[in-house]
Parts: sequence; C-alpha cells; structure tokens
Amino acid sequence: MPRAGLAPAAVTLAAADLADEISPAPLSMSLLAERLGVKGPSLYKHVDSLADLMRRIALLGATELGDALREAMQGLAGGDALAAAAQVVRSFVKEHPGRYAATVGITPTGPEDPLAVALERTLGSFAAVLRGYHLAPEHEIHAIRLLRSVVHGFATLEASNGFQMDTDVDESFAWTVAFVDRGLRGLSDE
Repeated sequence: MPRAGLAPAAVTLAAADLADEISPAPLSMSLLAERLGVKGPSLYKHVDSLADLMRRIALLGATELGDALREAMQGLAGGDALAAAAQVVRSFVKEHPGRYAATVGITPTGPEDPLAVALERTLGSFAAVLRGYHLAPEHEIHAIRLLRSVVHGFATLEASNGFQMDTDVDESFAWTVAFVDRGLRGLSDE
C-alpha cells in the first residue's frame, strides 16, 4: 500500500527539488527515497522507474519554464520581449538546474505526449519573440536555434560558475542580449 501523503505528483516535486539541489550530480532513486524517508522500492508504487521520474521532472520543468516565459513576455515585442525571455531562461537555469537539465535532449513519445505540449509552449515563446523582428520564414528556425543556443550556453556556463573573469556577469548578459537584438533587427524583412 502506498505511503499516506505520497502520490506521483508529490514524488515528482520532491525529486525535482532534490535534482535542483544536487545538480550537476545525477539523481537516484536511493537519494530520493532517503529524502522522502521511505525505502527505495516503495517509490516504485508511485513512479515506474528512474527514467519515468526524469520524464516527469522534464514535464514539470518545461511547464514551469513555459509559464514563466509567457508571463514575462506578456505585451512585449522585439528587443523587450527578447530581453524578458532571455532573463527568464537565465533565472530558471540558475534557480532550477536539475529541472532544466531534465528538459534538455528529452524526446517526446509523440505529438499528444504532455511533454511535447509543454516543450512546444517554450519553443512557441521563442517564436513569439521572433515575430517582433519580422524575419523571413527561411530565417525563423535558424533564429530560434540561435536564441536557444545563446541563452542556454550563457545560463549553463553561469550556473556552473564558468565565468571567472572580473567583468560583471549581468553586464555581459545585457551585452549579449543587445548583440542578438541587433543581429535579428539586421535580418528583418521590414
């Protein structure tokens, strides 16, 4: 019989919190069981496997990131939307490194997979940023990949203490966003 108070959603949230705390170390069922005060095998009453748990964490992370992006970008366009989206991703990666890592490279099982829907909301936010730049259709996918790569790279380097130089990291981030903004404006169809 499952432990009172434990349910798949509670196990997922506890696992996501633990993944954030220990990142970049990998999450394990034994660490989670210890955190929850249960024996490892009892977790399998709530999740099928570590892979299942990581998919659940990815879904949670993608949903939270998608919600945060949409909220921050509400009513913004162009450079303002770009700056808001970039800052949201940067903050999310720093605050939730385990959740974010779970979303990178995971493959949905199909278009109806809730994970596919959540990941598409995040990509849809990046596409919304780019609409303000009026890019030609052939540039859109490249621009989305550029945006994701730049923000992902900066944020993951920062989260792993990869910037050791004396220059203010916030200043570097603002410079990077402004640079991308200028580049995207340069590609504008208008």
